[in-house]
Amino acid sequence: MPNPTAAILIIGDEILTGRTREGNAHYLAGELAKAGIDLREVRIVGDVHATIVAAVRELSGGNTHFSPWGGLGSLHDD
Repeated sequence: MPNPTAAILIIGDEILTGRTREGNAHYLAGELAKAGIDLREVRIVGDVHATIVAAVRELSGGNTHFSPWGGLGSLHDD
């Protein structure tokens, strides 16, 4: 039986512009590996609703586990 699979979606213009360092994917990749879950993809998208929706649909449909990060907080565009 193959291992479960996962995808991570990082959301935020601040990541793409370099204003904020992304560390969630690194941490989660290690935790998934420890749990025997194969990480298939990490995707970073900006704060564009249509792009986020498309990424969520694609990544969540093709994997056992899906984890979105970002898009919440006290930034000026949230």
